[in-house]
Amino acid sequence: MTFPMSTFAPVEEQLTYLKKGSAEIIRESDLRAKLEKSRATGKPLRVKLGMDPTAPDLHLGHTVVLRKLKHFQDLGHTAIFLIGDFTGMIGDPTGRSVTRPPLTREQIEENAETYKAQVFKILDPQKTVIDFNRRWMGQFSSDDFVRLMAKYTVSQLLEREDFHKRFQEEKPISVHELLYPLVQGYDSVALEADVELGGTDQKFNLLVGRELQRSYGQESQVVLTTPILEGLDGVQKMSKSLGNAIGIHEPPLEMYGKLMSISDEMMWRYYELLTDVQVAEIEKMKRETHPMQAKKDLARRIVADFHSPEAAVKAGEDWAKQFQKDEAPSSVELVRIPLQRVNAANSRGLEYEKSYFPLDDPKNEEIRLVWLNKILVEAGMSASGTEASRNIKANVVRVGDRTVNQMVMTILLDAEKVLRLGKKMKRFLIFEG
Repeated sequence: MTFPMSTFAPVEEQLTYLKKGSAEIIRESDLRAKLEKSRATGKPLRVKLGMDPTAPDLHLGHTVVLRKLKHFQDLGHTAIFLIGDFTGMIGDPTGRSVTRPPLTREQIEENAETYKAQVFKILDPQKTVIDFNRRWMGQFSSDDFVRLMAKYTVSQLLEREDFHKRFQEEKPISVHELLYPLVQGYDSVALEADVELGGTDQKFNLLVGRELQRSYGQESQVVLTTPILEGLDGVQKMSKSLGNAIGIHEPPLEMYGKLMSISDEMMWRYYELLTDVQVAEIEKMKRETHPMQAKKDLARRIVADFHSPEAAVKAGEDWAKQFQKDEAPSSVELVRIPLQRVNAANSRGLEYEKSYFPLDDPKNEEIRLVWLNKILVEAGMSASGTEASRNIKANVVRVGDRTVNQMVMTILLDAEKVLRLGKKMKRFLIFEG
């Protein structure tokens, strides 16, 4: 096969882009040599990223390594997204203290279809090679498996941290789990990969691929690992089970709001791992851009990636209404509540005059005393008055731009207010009727 005259960027420029957000390159000298050869011949590198379709939805943590595959794609190299429909049935033992239950073929196929749609949020569908490792592993004979297993020893496999720990603790290790790194490694042989990508937790499996390629007479792939992204708490890795994740299918406003909640320090890590912004530009932003503006720009970029630029702009406007201008998006439900259901004036009269929360000017003739706990119930934000009272005392209820911790407050009739209970939000107005 012949290739056109090289249009690849200079090697140093490519390396700078590829090293951004990388944890480790094994070995950088090998990658440099491969890039130089690619530039000289015009032949793109074959860059592989494999993911087992073990869950139907991806979150931003999964996209860190996907974005690195995109960076290779941006530079003109061949991006191969490998769906592990065979390895998924084995179950990746990485980080597991017990044997992972294998998924059924039906679960694998269903999840694989969602993966194909989701990865194109980042990768160019016209330039991405989608492959499935069942294409070659499904044709493996028993002889092929014996030959593959002969290329690695049990002691080598037990060097893997999770296997070693389980062995020391006398916890079961199923034989099929020992096959996993060998099968993943053979994928690199089948695809003749020049580079394989993965999270830092995949390092052992990726290195097996390097060794197997040598055993099969191929040049060893370069291994490039990416960090594990911390979740919204800034401490533990992003995980839906830990409740600190941002799903790539979440609504724009929810995604935008979660990104605005991260710390300023974590924001720069997200810039590095979740955007295509160059390192020099990030450093310039650190020096010259106000953190709030930088965070808004980060949220806008990420929402635009997974939805659209228009959706990102609207999410930013709606977020500002909620949290900066103390307004609510028009899409937030408006609840109209009759005064008679929440009226407090007839309960204890003017003894509240000195103690109630002065939300509005009490001299205004349209001002009324109302029970806040009853408003929460009427708005459907608390199941009972008791629950509502407990939330009010816990200082988690806001009316307008103020936290209210008393049961009775003043309110202006027919005036729309924003009511918040934690993350719940509704618009409401009290009318005399």
